[in-house]
Amino acid sequence: AFAGLVGPGFADAAAIGDVFASPSAEQVYRTARAADGGAGVLFTYGNYAGDVMHFGLAARRLAAEGVDTRTVLVTDDVASGPAPVEGAPVDPSKDRRGVAGDFFVFKTAGAAADRGDDLDSVARVARRANAMTRTFGAAFAGCTLPGASEPLFTVNEGTMELGMGIHGEPGLRSTKRLDAEELAEALVENLLPDLPGVGDGRVAVLLNGLGRTKYEEMFACYRHVHRRLAAAGLRPFRPEVGEFVTSFDMAGVSLSLMVLDDELAELYDAPCDTPAFRRAPGRRDTQDREDVREDADRRPEPEAAVAATPRPTPTEADGPVTAALQAGYELVAEHEDELGRLDAVAGDGDHGIGIVRGLRAAVAAARAAEPAKSMTAADSVDAAAGGAEGAEADEG
Repeated sequence: AFAGLVGPGFADAAAIGDVFASPSAEQVYRTARAADGGAGVLFTYGNYAGDVMHFGLAARRLAAEGVDTRTVLVTDDVASGPAPVEGAPVDPSKDRRGVAGDFFVFKTAGAAADRGDDLDSVARVARRANAMTRTFGAAFAGCTLPGASEPLFTVNEGTMELGMGIHGEPGLRSTKRLDAEELAEALVENLLPDLPGVGDGRVAVLLNGLGRTKYEEMFACYRHVHRRLAAAGLRPFRPEVGEFVTSFDMAGVSLSLMVLDDELAELYDAPCDTPAFRRAPGRRDTQDREDVREDADRRPEPEAAVAATPRPTPTEADGPVTAALQAGYELVAEHEDELGRLDAVAGDGDHGIGIVRGLRAAVAAARAAEPAKSMTAADSVDAAAGGAEGAEADEG
C-alpha cells in the first residue's frame, strides 16, 4: 500500500515501519528530509495511534529545522466510527481507521503536487478526498505474521466478519458466508447511508483484495457491485479491482467509494507511474460508455444460459440429429468424472465438465432449431464448452 505507490504522479516517498508497526519518528524524519524539495512536505497516512505519534514527532523536529509540513489523516473505514445520525451530515470521526481509502487520498494529493500546487493546496485536496471517501470490508480468514505458526486472528468456519479491520480489529458483526451477489449487496448497503452528498453521481470505485482473495472472485463480486451502485443512481468512474491495501494472506475484500467533483475526478484521472499502479495519459471515463454497458447487460451470456438450461431428456418430437446428440450427451454425462480424471493426468482436468456442458447446449439448440436463424449444434458446443473440446467441435 505504501512503497508500491511511490513514483511520478503519486507519492514521492514512503516511510515503512516493521510488520504491523508504524515507522519510527527517526525513519519518518529522514524520509521527509530526503523528499523535501524546498516547498514543504505533506504527511498522509491511515489513522492509527502509533503512526499519529511518530509522524507528529517527526513533524515537530522538521518544523524546528525550518521544513514546513502538513498532515492529513485518512479516516475512511465506516465500520470503526460512530453510526450516522439521521438528518445530520456524516463527518469522518477522528476515531475512524484508515484502510483502502488511502489509495484515493494518496492518488489525488500526488496528482495535485505533480501539477505544481503549493503545500496548502495539496493538503486541501487530500482533506477533500478523505472527506469524500468511505470504505467497508469483509474478512473470510485471518493473516499469519512471518515466522508465526498460527494466524494472528481467525474467522469461524462457514462465517465471515463484516467490518473487520485489516489487522484483525473488531468489525460490526459475524454472518454466514455470503455468495458474490450477497457480499456485493452487504458492501454497498453499508456504504450508501454514510456517503456524503453525491453531486452528479460520479464515484471512484475500488474493490480491494486483502491478500488471499482470488481475482476471479473479486471480478464476480464487482459485477454485482456495479449494478447495485447504478441502481442507487451512482456512476462508477474508472473502477479498479485488485490488491492495493493487503494484509499478508488475509482473505477478504473491501469496497471504497470516493464521491467526485470535477477537481477530484481530474486529479484521480491524471497519469501516474508506480510499481503497484500505473495510469496512462488520456481519459477513459466509464460513464461515456454507458450505452455499450447497458447493451451488453441485455445480451444473454452463453455460460449463464447453459447453467439455466435443464438437463435434456428425450422427447417424441426429436429428429435424428437431436436424438443422436441426446444419446451422446447421456453417455458422456455418465462418465463425466472419469473423463475429467483422465484429462488431469496430462492436462487441467476440465474435459468432462466442458464436453458435458457443450453437449447440453447442443441438444437444446438442436431441439429449438429454426432453419433461418439458429446456431448449429457445433456452434453451441463451441460457445458453451470452451477449452480444446469446444474448438475441436467448432472445427469438426
